[in-house]
Amino acid sequence: MAFRTGFFSSSVGTKVLIGITGFALFLYLVIHIAGNLLVFFGPAVFNHYAYVMEERNPLLPVIEILLLLVFLVHIYRTVRMFLGNQAARPARYALKKPAGRPSRKSLASTTMIVSGLWLLAFLLVHVKAFRFSPVYPWGEGGRDLYRQEMENLSNPFVAGFYVLSMVVVGSHLWHGISSALQSLGVDHPTWTPRVLTAGKVFAVAIAGGFIVIAVWVYLHQVAAA
Repeated sequence: MAFRTGFFSSSVGTKVLIGITGFALFLYLVIHIAGNLLVFFGPAVFNHYAYVMEERNPLLPVIEILLLLVFLVHIYRTVRMFLGNQAARPARYALKKPAGRPSRKSLASTTMIVSGLWLLAFLLVHVKAFRFSPVYPWGEGGRDLYRQEMENLSNPFVAGFYVLSMVVVGSHLWHGISSALQSLGVDHPTWTPRVLTAGKVFAVAIAGGFIVIAVWVYLHQVAAA
């Protein structure tokens, strides 16, 4: 136990822990976007999916608690590492220049702490809007999540905030996936570049999927008004 505690308290262990929690959150996003895309099939399909996930899944409370713990550990460790790095380098660079190849430094990598804090604020708004808000009952059981999503995203400011937040998600994942894999020791001359490329494709696909949903719902509501 002492070894484990000591390891995860070290800089290397902190990076590994951030990588593990970050990759777990990425997997959750893959599942989340897959379920949310069912909104295009109409209220019956979407609400049935939500009903099965929320009412027919006895493990949901455990999953939500574990997900919250993973998220909190990821944030806490990342902020601590960021503050530690800042303290170790009190003097800022006079001029920042692109590192060039083979460095992976980019706008996404240099704004990870900013995008992470933005996503924390977004998550609070998102959970309030969809998890702890007035519930519309669905005739076949559970709640009418389709109606809830349609009403929330019918507001242009809310839809715009969601679209902007999903751009931030894409930026965070763009560097975060590759950083997590690097922290976990994924390094192969042939497969690593392919895995990193796949990570960027997933980042664009996940963010793009959520953006398409938000825009489609908003336009759908405008057309129906």
